[in-house]
Amino acid sequence: MGGYIPATSAEQQEMLVSIGLMSFDELFTAIPDGLRVEELDIPAGRSEYETAELLKSIAAKNVVFPVLFRGAGAYAHFVPAIVKSVAGKEEFITAYTPYQAELSQGLLQSIFEYQTMICELTGMDVSNASVYDGATAAAEAVSMCRTKGRTKTLMSATVHPMVSRTVQTYCEAVGMEFVLVPAKQGMTDATALAELLDDQTSCFYVQQPNFFGLIEDAAALGEVTRAAGSNYVMGVNPIAAALLKTPRACGADIAVGDGQPLGMSIAFGGPYLGFMTCTSELMRRMPGRIVGETVDGEGRRAYVLTLQAREQHIRREKASSNICSNQAHCALTAGAYMASMGPVGMRKVAELCYSKAHYAAKEITAIAGVELAYPGDFFHEFVTTLPGCAEELLGRLESEGILGGLPVEDGILWCVTEMNTKAQIDRLVQIVREVVGA
Repeated sequence: MGGYIPATSAEQQEMLVSIGLMSFDELFTAIPDGLRVEELDIPAGRSEYETAELLKSIAAKNVVFPVLFRGAGAYAHFVPAIVKSVAGKEEFITAYTPYQAELSQGLLQSIFEYQTMICELTGMDVSNASVYDGATAAAEAVSMCRTKGRTKTLMSATVHPMVSRTVQTYCEAVGMEFVLVPAKQGMTDATALAELLDDQTSCFYVQQPNFFGLIEDAAALGEVTRAAGSNYVMGVNPIAAALLKTPRACGADIAVGDGQPLGMSIAFGGPYLGFMTCTSELMRRMPGRIVGETVDGEGRRAYVLTLQAREQHIRREKASSNICSNQAHCALTAGAYMASMGPVGMRKVAELCYSKAHYAAKEITAIAGVELAYPGDFFHEFVTTLPGCAEELLGRLESEGILGGLPVEDGILWCVTEMNTKAQIDRLVQIVREVVGA
């Protein structure tokens, strides 16, 4: 029996020509040269025992710090035991596809409950069942806003750099103009935003709190954006959302973010989930799945997949997104976390993050030579300047089992959550004082 060749060389060339390219190398020009692999160095096969030992040796290279003062997109929060107990149930881990509603009522209900709680958290009308991660959610939100005649995307320069690059990649792929709105003292420059908004602008995206931890004047930015006839998109930290003004109250048309803080461990970078919410007016532009509640033939409560853009399946060339699935198990985990914490618990976690971060900032900046890089209020992250000893300080912290803040252009970006005790913060301050004083 001969092997199966999915496409001949002639067919491959025909496909390339149809999209305006001459070679596969041109197809991958967006990938930096340093990330391209010319040949795979695949060693000979190993036995099961040898493979297990190799994986153990690789895993042993990982360093798990008992104390963290770093966030920048992935945050350490306490996860109640009930969250993992619920999410670890075999019925959910091996759940049947939600397309078969009669066989997957439990999974569908878990998605429905997740959607409901995310809407309550953001103040928005509709949530989908989730997308891959926060950066993907941001890029998909921008794609939702693109219409004929409005193909320019504005994004604050205070957005997380990885999110910004992801959105830029999406924009370049479909010919959308991507423009960064300058920052002023760590915050979005509202005057620059007003000057950049025009009748070609599809949306403006801002992160709340922003990458530097600062709390943006989101309501004022929303007023400027909507006055220009553009959509207003907010990327929000879901823990901070329990304390700050909701995206809906700030005038947002779409609110997105990464759900990692909602019961998911940092886990070396994933898997996480991207949450997406919007107003009812934009509901039919939203990618992915939406689960709804109904009744069956006997009048009993039931759950079904209510809405999904048909173009994603049968008219893919006209679809604004190729995301047809969701991070179901991560969404289940987030739902279990929000349900176990409740509104009071969520707010308490946010208050602890805020108060502990401000205590840490006050103590660190009491050290001569250390200052806050930017004025303005912040949630649980802040940037401090250091007199040329950031590398030495972080190395000292690591030697004591403490993962320090993230080095950034203006100093170090610190993060403090409810997991950090006063003793840990005081020890951090002591080490900073010793290094800076040295």
